[in-house]
Amino acid sequence: MLVIALVDRTGSGLWASVSVLYFTYVTGLSVAQIGTLAATAGAVGIAGSPLGGLLADRFPLTRVLFAVQAARALAALPLLLTDHYGLLLAASALAGFGDRSSRVLTRLYATRVAGADRVRYQAVQRTLANAGWAVGGLAAAAALTFGTTGAYRFLLAGDALSFVACALLTLRCAEPPSGSRTVTGSTDRTPKNRPSGPWRDRTYLTYVATETVLFLDDAVITVGLPLWIAHTGNVPHGLAPLLLVLNNVLVVALQIPLSRLGATTTAARALLFPLAAAYALGGAAMALSATGSTVTATLLLVGAATAFTLAEMLHATVSWELSVALAPETAQGAYLGVHGLAQSAQRSIGPLAVTAAIATGPLGWTAFGTGIALTCVVQHRLVRDRLAHPPLSVAPVTVSEH
Repeated sequence: MLVIALVDRTGSGLWASVSVLYFTYVTGLSVAQIGTLAATAGAVGIAGSPLGGLLADRFPLTRVLFAVQAARALAALPLLLTDHYGLLLAASALAGFGDRSSRVLTRLYATRVAGADRVRYQAVQRTLANAGWAVGGLAAAAALTFGTTGAYRFLLAGDALSFVACALLTLRCAEPPSGSRTVTGSTDRTPKNRPSGPWRDRTYLTYVATETVLFLDDAVITVGLPLWIAHTGNVPHGLAPLLLVLNNVLVVALQIPLSRLGATTTAARALLFPLAAAYALGGAAMALSATGSTVTATLLLVGAATAFTLAEMLHATVSWELSVALAPETAQGAYLGVHGLAQSAQRSIGPLAVTAAIATGPLGWTAFGTGIALTCVVQHRLVRDRLAHPPLSVAPVTVSEH
């Protein structure tokens, strides 16, 4: 599954950075039409997380993931073969659903196969995914130097083939054990003591709501920093892509070492306090960057990008552990699927939150960082009583991959 993460994100890196250009110059869509495609993918993708997790509690996980990867490959065909807008909308919807489902399913696989070592496993998986994204992005940049329609189609075809490869590799992965399915002979039976599910679990739903806020670091890196640089005008615009590179390099270099700090549930919960500090410092650095000289502002923005990247890595570690520790073993798929809604929701509210901070100015960034820091404290208190009586944990299991 680690190889699958690398292949998947390499393909995504090929396509994500050029999709808007492809729809503009090759397909000939208007700005409004492109925006509708993106909105459709995002809206349908919201259902992908909970539905994917629910299916994985009822059917073999590797088979569900194979179907999702195959659907993602299928979604790329209309983009290559037609410019009919209705078909493009349907393909975007299928792609959005498949993207969000696959993320939850690969995470659930890591949870089941790695057991108590799940945080480190997912840190390695995330590091490989970021490396794949960087490789794909560099390949896309090289291909676009040709500036031809063929180059764009080559990148899209590469993305589609990556999904085919992921689907085939998934078939070679052993099925991890699942607490939600017991096997007697060849018949799967659902345990009679299945919990009512995450939708009636108020503590978990509140936890997911706080997670939506903590995921806002993504919007800062992808939207907030570039727009703030353009808005303030006191640093070169070329700094924006360099900060994105810095983010990627730091994640690749530090995600695995930092994951050791949250290897247990107690340690992961304790990380919420340094996580709060990182968010607060990042917001303060963004605010101060508007008041200094070019050199000072540049240094502060580098500091802000570093702080928010540190927050991103710490939160990933905390989230990997707590989202599983708060879920009963017999319904991990359903619970992690609902947890995936936090990232989906952040994709909608994140850009609005950072643009509101930008519009308000330095005070807005200070409030932004402080607000997320306080949410960390709220989450720390929220999960305390639940973790005092944790659900059954998954025993460590070793599964060979071919």
